Amino acid sequence: QVQLVESGGGLVQPGGSLRLSCAASGILFRFTVTGWYRQAPGKQRELVATVSSTGGSKNYADSVKGRFTISRDNAERTVSLQMNSLKPEDTGVYYCRATLNAADYWGQGTQVTVSS
Repeated sequence: QVQLVESGGGLVQPGGSLRLSCAASGILFRFTVTGWYRQAPGKQRELVATVSSTGGSKNYADSVKGRFTISRDNAERTVSLQMNSLKPEDTGVYYCRATLNAADYWGQGTQVTVSS
């Protein structure tokens, strides 16, 4: 059974930082494309960042470029998202996604709230 478990969310002031982590089990993690997505209240889920199976290729939404960094550790079966210079509009539930052979797997999400 595939499981993706996110952690690291919380409440942070504007300009602050958070680091999200996603731990995978039950899947050949080193072969997956993984990513982070977020969903704000009343909005559709959107892509934040993705990383290729080797970590050599990364893709970011324009709104987070220069502020967020995605990374993965295939030995530890984790994917992380370092978020700096956070803004109120970054508020939402952040989800980890892993794709393998056209099958998608999602975590349960972790709440990030940016507010003073």
